[in-house]
Amino acid sequence: MDCLGERRQPPHRRTPCDLKIASPISRMGRTHYKYTGYGYHTHMNVSTKPERTRLSAEDWELAALHLIAEQGVGALAVEALARQLGVTKGSFYWHFRTREALLNAALERWEQYGEREVLGQIEQITDPRKRLPELFRRVAHELQPHRVYAALLKALDHPQVVPVMARVSQRRMEFLTTAYREAGLPAQQALNRARLTYAAYVGFLQLNFTLGLPRINHEEFDAYVEHMIATLIPA
Repeated sequence: MDCLGERRQPPHRRTPCDLKIASPISRMGRTHYKYTGYGYHTHMNVSTKPERTRLSAEDWELAALHLIAEQGVGALAVEALARQLGVTKGSFYWHFRTREALLNAALERWEQYGEREVLGQIEQITDPRKRLPELFRRVAHELQPHRVYAALLKALDHPQVVPVMARVSQRRMEFLTTAYREAGLPAQQALNRARLTYAAYVGFLQLNFTLGLPRINHEEFDAYVEHMIATLIPA
């Protein structure tokens, strides 16, 4: 999808496609994180920080999420992140005692982003008939959180991943079920529609990120999202 193959917008016309985790850019032999949109973080100009305090715990967490999205949970290593960020491992140990502590913090950041910035904002929409369409459109273009989710689906045997995915899935199912109830469906139909919606979401991620099917372009993806809205949301 072309938020799985994106089209840039001018700053005053940024769409949800631009809500991403920090993206790595090379500068003078180092990898820094360029913060775009308002995804997992607020804007931070790391180049203005003194060298010794350049990287915060947030920087390491965002870098960890980027690596997980690109290469999976198994690829997360302190040495690899330090090389990518252009610092020594000492910078890491200033904030975290172990790799496991970093993974926990990164997963918590990812989980809280979905809870606060996505579901929390959708819950503020007072008209239940507008809540589900807005959820579909907003979530459809949240590229990087989906890439993290797809990577975590491949690590469901990992003891740190399992409880996070269980909480996230339960919360999303509860949110969808409530939203469908408030949109007018009876209780059992609302639950079934929530299951179908979540299954369609997970299946789409698997098709694109796991099976590696060709990406559809921006217009096709937008049409697909509107088809999902017309198919799954009661009139």
